[in-house]
Amino acid sequence: MNDHNLQHTLASPGAAAVPTAAAAWRRTLPALLLALVWIVVCYRATALGMVGIWARSETFAHGFIVPPIVLWLIWRDRTRLAALTPQPSPWLLLPFAGAGFAWLLGELAAVNVVAQFAFTALLVLAVPAVLGLRVARALAFPLAFLFFAVPFGEFAMPQLMEWTAQFTVLGLRLSGVPVYREGLNFVIPSGHWSVVEACSGVRYVIASLTVGTLFAYLSYRSLGRRLLFVGVSLLVPVVANWLRAYLIVMLGHLSGNKLAAGVDHLIYGWLFFGLVILAMFWIGARWREDLVPPAAPQPPAPASVAAPSFGASGAPWAACAVMALALLWPLAEGRIEGGGATEAAADVRLAALGDIPGWQAMPAPPSDWRPRFDNPAASLNEGFASDRGEVGVFIGYYRRQDDSRKLVSSENALVKSSDLFWMRLAGGQRTVFVGEQPLVVRTALLRGPDRRRLAVWQWYWVGGRLTASDALAKVYTALARLAGRGDDSAVVILYAPGAAEDAAASAAPSVPSAASESSGPAALAAFARAAAPAIEAALRRTAATP
Repeated sequence: MNDHNLQHTLASPGAAAVPTAAAAWRRTLPALLLALVWIVVCYRATALGMVGIWARSETFAHGFIVPPIVLWLIWRDRTRLAALTPQPSPWLLLPFAGAGFAWLLGELAAVNVVAQFAFTALLVLAVPAVLGLRVARALAFPLAFLFFAVPFGEFAMPQLMEWTAQFTVLGLRLSGVPVYREGLNFVIPSGHWSVVEACSGVRYVIASLTVGTLFAYLSYRSLGRRLLFVGVSLLVPVVANWLRAYLIVMLGHLSGNKLAAGVDHLIYGWLFFGLVILAMFWIGARWREDLVPPAAPQPPAPASVAAPSFGASGAPWAACAVMALALLWPLAEGRIEGGGATEAAADVRLAALGDIPGWQAMPAPPSDWRPRFDNPAASLNEGFASDRGEVGVFIGYYRRQDDSRKLVSSENALVKSSDLFWMRLAGGQRTVFVGEQPLVVRTALLRGPDRRRLAVWQWYWVGGRLTASDALAKVYTALARLAGRGDDSAVVILYAPGAAEDAAASAAPSVPSAASESSGPAALAAFARAAAPAIEAALRRTAATP
């Protein structure tokens, strides 16, 4: 009997492996769950910020279903996972620490998306750190799919809006409808239309990409087909949104604006989008491979070449290391932040510019336009005049930045799409001299209610550094805070009225012609050179004030 049992055991090597794997899971799974809960608690402000965006934004409402889908995908593979023996991998604590540092930089620079991606990466990297690489490979897609919970993608909205406007205007002209276009606004004989944020199609793109990625994983086994379908799920909604916008305008035009007017064009848009996505999935299902039996699993790597690990019994120690590293970065952020943020921001007094050589102060700015920068700690809006023309200068100063008060934000803009009086017609970049320093500034052409036009130049001042880049402004802010110099920064905006042809020239990287020397761009160039030292001095005096 004993010989028979021995022979049966030798003939069934997997029989002994199952209890070993089960015992390893009993030791490691509670440690992992404790570490994950600890991470969520330590970074609860970031997690709650993500949930808040899911709740208030229709674009990212899908975030609520991503965690349940991830849990379902893991549960779906529970039999395959149970056959694996988890073994913690200590070297993965290094990328885990890197994700924590990225979270710290995102918090210091007030870049929510960086902090949210880093928080999600901490959750993902905790799995291989505690369970090991073999288990993480088996969970690769569910772990990667968790990143769809991060509210991300609105950066593409301006480009999508521009493409939508271009396609719609092209389609109307090919259909024989005369069109006059200014920026994202265009006029046809039957009325006026505008491409706003809701028309960008970013909601369609994000929704299609999320569902399409999941469909590709569940329906295909080959990497090529999966990647191809993901690419299709990204391209199809973009083109579908172009067609949607064109058809809605044509429907309104042909019906005398009785159809597709008001909010019903959004309903038609979602209906059209739904039909297109259903067709995409129907076509994609013709090549599905989920019913094909999977290939036989590869044998485990020999122990001699296995990745370094603590061993299954070291899971509690690996979880403790994960928890200690997770706590380090919030503590560091709290130490850098200090206290009294509200009072310090409220006490800011922006220093006066003083005299500008060759320019006289005006009793009021040359225009009633004002940029839409939310909640600066201090601001000024003044006008100056000379024989070169009239120029307005707006400075928005920021200190102790947070979610409601920050220099670079998607909510800050020269003109918002909901503005009833001003619209943005064009934009670009131009190299100018700020004092004696060459600087690439952002330019824009705006039109007011009585068709007045403004040439606008914009750049940032961050702790003495100048840039027109949103990304660099965030980097400079994070570096300054890491060095203990605070986050004092400002947006500098110069604007000048000019004729349409002269103001349009300000949005192009070219030197103004002699005929337009007294127009908006020339006035801005002269004022920037003359006023730069005074602006820099005023900002430095403000930063030096506690």
